[in-house]
Amino acid sequence: MDLRQAITERHSVRKYTDKPIAEKDIMILQEAVQKHNAENGLHIQLVLDEPKAFSKGILNYGIFTGVRNYFVMAGPKDKTSQERIGYCGEKLVLLAQTLGLNTCWVGLTFKKIKEAFILSDGEKIHSVIALGYGENQGVQHPIKPVEKFCENLTSATLPEWFKEGVKAAILAPTAVNQQKFKFILHPDNKVEAKSLFSLIGYTHIDLGIAKCHFEIAAGQENFTWR
Repeated sequence: MDLRQAITERHSVRKYTDKPIAEKDIMILQEAVQKHNAENGLHIQLVLDEPKAFSKGILNYGIFTGVRNYFVMAGPKDKTSQERIGYCGEKLVLLAQTLGLNTCWVGLTFKKIKEAFILSDGEKIHSVIALGYGENQGVQHPIKPVEKFCENLTSATLPEWFKEGVKAAILAPTAVNQQKFKFILHPDNKVEAKSLFSLIGYTHIDLGIAKCHFEIAAGQENFTWR
């Protein structure tokens, strides 16, 4: 499975089995975490066999069961790191999907188990990502009309790579499926990705996730970000 296939097959999963993650896959994920941290100034951490963060009794959006592994998406407190958190986190999500693992982005509904991770001065946890072998493969979230994310997407003047990128971005997970983003094609194949207003928040993280999907489907060789 490549990353483009992973985009279409990935769905949020909230119920997991107790099957441990294979050591070879842990090594692949850890290497990816180290790479993203080094290149993006983040402090993402993979927590393994830790059941307390998603223990019963938490009031949450969606009931989580069996979660013992998760990514702690930590980085600088400033807002500029949120988009990088979303982009790198979704790269990890899609990598996990290619390894036969399931995931779910989680914003608020988890306990911070202090002994499970390390934060440096000026850092915070922006979100976590549940990880493991799901009891099922999840279901596709409702798809909104493509016109909400780009003007004139059906126009013959728009290149196919751009259309494919937007279609892939629509499949990206966002906070409560709010999908508050938009893509605009400018001259010289420059693409602008904008986050829109939301009372819920998380729009900068969501934008990073959507840009990750767009980039994979559109092909980095076809455009540059504006």
